[in-house]
Amino acid sequence: MTRDPADLTAADHLDAARDMVAADRPYLAHLLAEEAARRTPDPAAAAGIRATFPDPTTNGTETD
Repeated sequence: MTRDPADLTAADHLDAARDMVAADRPYLAHLLAEEAARRTPDPAAAAGIRATFPDPTTNGTETD
């Protein structure tokens, strides 16, 4: 049975993000975690989610 994506919770997205980490799909994990953070009402919890699943395409340095 297919679920309506609108019915998915932050926890559903976090579970999927963890599955993607285990499958060595870090960018997809990051995207799923971003959606989980967006659906999380607590800003501190959302920040924790984002810190746990950082964007793998950024290296943390800026160039001119």
